[in-house]
Amino acid sequence: MQEQKERSKARAVAEAVKRRGGRTFYVGGSVRDEILGSRPGEDIDLEVHGIPPEQLEQILDELGGFTTVGKCFGIYGLKGSSLDIAMPRLETATGRGHRDFQVFVDPDLGPAKAARRRDFTVNAMMEDVLTGEIVDPFGGRQDLEAGVLRHVDSTSFAEDPLRVLRCARFAARLGFSVAPETMQLCRSMDLTVLPAERVFGELENALLKADRPSVFFQVLREMDQLADWFAEIGDLIGVEQSPVHHPEGDVWNHTMLVLDQAARLRSGAKYAASVLSPSSAAGFMLAALCHDLGKAVTTAIGNDGRIHAFQHETRGIGIAETFLKRITGNKKLTAYVKNMVWLHMKPNMAAGAGSKKKSTSRMFDQSADPEGLLLLARADHLGRTGAVINEEYEAFLYARLCWYREVMDRPFVRGEDLIRAGMKPGAEFSEMLAYAHKLRLAGIPKEEALRQTIACGRKGFCQKKKK
Repeated sequence: MQEQKERSKARAVAEAVKRRGGRTFYVGGSVRDEILGSRPGEDIDLEVHGIPPEQLEQILDELGGFTTVGKCFGIYGLKGSSLDIAMPRLETATGRGHRDFQVFVDPDLGPAKAARRRDFTVNAMMEDVLTGEIVDPFGGRQDLEAGVLRHVDSTSFAEDPLRVLRCARFAARLGFSVAPETMQLCRSMDLTVLPAERVFGELENALLKADRPSVFFQVLREMDQLADWFAEIGDLIGVEQSPVHHPEGDVWNHTMLVLDQAARLRSGAKYAASVLSPSSAAGFMLAALCHDLGKAVTTAIGNDGRIHAFQHETRGIGIAETFLKRITGNKKLTAYVKNMVWLHMKPNMAAGAGSKKKSTSRMFDQSADPEGLLLLARADHLGRTGAVINEEYEAFLYARLCWYREVMDRPFVRGEDLIRAGMKPGAEFSEMLAYAHKLRLAGIPKEEALRQTIACGRKGFCQKKKK
């Protein structure tokens, strides 16, 4: 419905442009996705040819007003719409950075020259808004049918290093291969000049929109482009695992499988977006990506000849933090992923051992996102060759989660309860509350928990009980 409204507004713009002697095209991803017959994943972008900027501004004013998304770049927005409306332009690099470009707006540039600045042939197709004619000067439709990503112009492509990540992201989202000449060009490009927020944006897009996010990393690996931004992920290549438990091979293979399994589960990641920005699903997917980073520094062969990675979940916390600090300054997101990395093994271990309720409740209480933790544990389990869902484990864990939620909804001992009972705030007060919380996790009713906590406090052996 929303897309139909936007296309109706696009048609109104195109009709007004035509009356002034110009022509309006759909450009970019929306044209590609329409030809693919897939649900549009890109915003609808227009490019207006044949009239000067002043006339376009007048048209947009008549249709409700415009905003300048980037007037110096010839880009406008229509008020009340998500349309981006651009003028044809040429771009010339003035430096090595992603934004180091000089832009020249030219209404009479023509579709073929205007499309040359685009990244891939499948994104360089244009569709006349009024007639539906497809303008395809670089063979994008043929590449679309073949499922190939091929750059349009070697010079302009190489001027923007972000296009390396876009190539990997499109390969993951569309399921396309990369043309050999494009792969070779990407190998030669320097990604160190990119701003972290743009790198994170491409990564997030791949993690949230691709059915197989692993392709993003597989393509970067083939391009030899992991080292600058994703070194910790690349360090997993060749790290051996027990062939009994991990027939899929090294930790890289396992992580890629887990990532794709997590993509199937990410719609269930419901951790509050208000708490975790940019989204709960982004945190969940990053946790899947980072969950075994500690194996790169803990994997060893024991005296029994077996491969093990003891304490990799704790050693991985710092490695995940280093990685995340490189690509994002989001402290809440980083804290969430670190928490998930720390706990990722515990659910399946608890299910396998048939742990007591007190133990599983403590695990859920330590978790930033208990539901997400169970999804991560499932993805971790399934990220092995031949693995299937362990229904017995799942039933155990979700029953224990329900019990934990029910316990946490019961009345519990608060500081005010201790004060009313005659206890004075002081050095041991927080210890008493911590002890009361342990009793709560064990399912002890409030009145009994209060009695035990007060007795503990008065006898002065809270610390002993805590141990």
